[in-house]
Amino acid sequence: MTDKKNVWFPAKDNGWGWGKPATWQGWSVLVTYCLVVMLVSFKFDPKVELLNWAMAVVVCTIGLLGMYVWKGEAPNWKWKTIEKEKRKWFK
Repeated sequence: MTDKKNVWFPAKDNGWGWGKPATWQGWSVLVTYCLVVMLVSFKFDPKVELLNWAMAVVVCTIGLLGMYVWKGEAPNWKWKTIEKEKRKWFK
């Protein structure tokens, strides 16, 4: 089991995967990813160089997923029942 203080990306409460970052380090990784994707979009115009743009975004996304695996909790299926009052759309 991982130490909670070192977890940047906790597992989701419902479903499979990771939730929002829990530490400033996790948020900085996510913001850096968004900035790098924006820079890639300025460098390679997706309308003109779609293949180069897509390859660069895939490489960035693989790097982001690597950080999630390295510094996050192990993702597994969790399913909590939702209380009846919270299921209603309108009250």
